[in-house]
Amino acid sequence: MRHVVWDWNGTLFDDRHLVVEGLNAVLDDSGLPRLDAATYQRLYTRPLQRFYERLFGRELSPREWRRIDDVFHQAYRAALDHAGLAADAEPALDALDDAGVTQSLLSMWRHEELVPLVSQLGIADRFARIDGLRGVGGGAKAPFMEEHLERLTADPGVEPDDVVVVGDALDDAAAADHVGVRAVLYDGGSHPRDHLEEAGVPVASTLTEALRLAGLR
Repeated sequence: MRHVVWDWNGTLFDDRHLVVEGLNAVLDDSGLPRLDAATYQRLYTRPLQRFYERLFGRELSPREWRRIDDVFHQAYRAALDHAGLAADAEPALDALDDAGVTQSLLSMWRHEELVPLVSQLGIADRFARIDGLRGVGGGAKAPFMEEHLERLTADPGVEPDDVVVVGDALDDAAAADHVGVRAVLYDGGSHPRDHLEEAGVPVASTLTEALRLAGLR
């Protein structure tokens, strides 16, 4: 059975402006210059701590990293009402349902906050699994993708050869490669398009185009 693993932030959920607000709250808190969205995209990388160390120009202590994480999430939550689903998220989800393609959601956002938001937006019933971050964040997505896929393939009908990952970040492509599944990247979130194209996987301008490039429409 064909299956799509969706990313959340910057893919189904159009929150890039919230991420920039959270980032600038961290920079304000640390007395560093603010960044605009284009500069954020150009500099963004994962693991996330490496991204912040690039901005700070030095390594961060565990205490500093906890402070950064707290300040970012406080600012992000405060602006959450100003974000919603990507323009064609629901048509893309509908198209997969109509085609009999199963779907799941894997996010590096905190699980206890992700699940209520997905439910609030009325799309929780589309997903066979919803997995957010449990524990300390900021690392690569690959080990979480491995756990997510193991849980999916424990159920009859989902095989790795049938899985496609759709996300907005190079980290999504790296995570898909780590578990040996295909990926399509969406030009709507973390990186400029030319950076996404360096991953060597298809790059789409819309979510529905991503499904077409994956051979699912």
